[in-house]
Amino acid sequence: MHDRHSNKRRYFNEQVLTTRQHVIPYIKGSMEISSATRVFEIGCGEGGNLLPFLELGCECVGVDLNQVKINLGLEFIADELPGANIEMLVQDIYDSSADRLGTFDLIILRDVIEHIHDQGKFLSMVHRFLKPAGRIFFGFPPWRMPFGGHQQVCRSSFLSKLPWFHLLPAPLYRAMLKGFGESEATMDNLLEVKETGISIDRFSRLVKENGFSFEQKDLWLINPNYEIKFNLTPRAVPPVLKGIPWLRDFYTTCCYALIRKA
Repeated sequence: MHDRHSNKRRYFNEQVLTTRQHVIPYIKGSMEISSATRVFEIGCGEGGNLLPFLELGCECVGVDLNQVKINLGLEFIADELPGANIEMLVQDIYDSSADRLGTFDLIILRDVIEHIHDQGKFLSMVHRFLKPAGRIFFGFPPWRMPFGGHQQVCRSSFLSKLPWFHLLPAPLYRAMLKGFGESEATMDNLLEVKETGISIDRFSRLVKENGFSFEQKDLWLINPNYEIKFNLTPRAVPPVLKGIPWLRDFYTTCCYALIRKA
């Protein structure tokens, strides 16, 4: 349990640093962030993305479906910033009871949209949490990028470092995972990611189909989060490669986007 707690704390710290150094400066390109900003994170996990906003005096609300993550997050944030203006709770945002949370200046989904079933339904529903001039930040790995299947969670060190094999047909993918000794739970989790993974083009289409417009959209050859995890310098996809539909999903490791109501 101690090791698991330490791993969760390490992940929390990675989120804090990436949001502080990259996500907040990115968002500030389009909107002011101050103590008057109300921030909502959907799929907040342990809340590492919210701590840098709390440091700026923002009021923050985080929701997740995992009570253990919520409890850890409240503990971590209390350690770092006692008395922070935050509410973290288990909440299904599709449930009408979520209306009591109100509306927000900024909604964050970082490494979340690729896990959501029926992303079109989600984007049509999320309007109700957004103030008229509010924005939504997305950060996600396109499905076809080298590790877009989240295979880094595999117990097999070979599979965890094997790029693009998540693009195999589902039966072959499962057979390969099973052949390398992955558990049923891991296989189910990775096959669900295969089901929900999203491409850049599909994300862009769904945003526009559901009444939003882009304020910013940027593609990363080296994910900003890799600076913290692997000591790699973040790099944008070169302009000559950025505009190639479909193929860009294979070498874009992360998409950042800021959208608002059209």
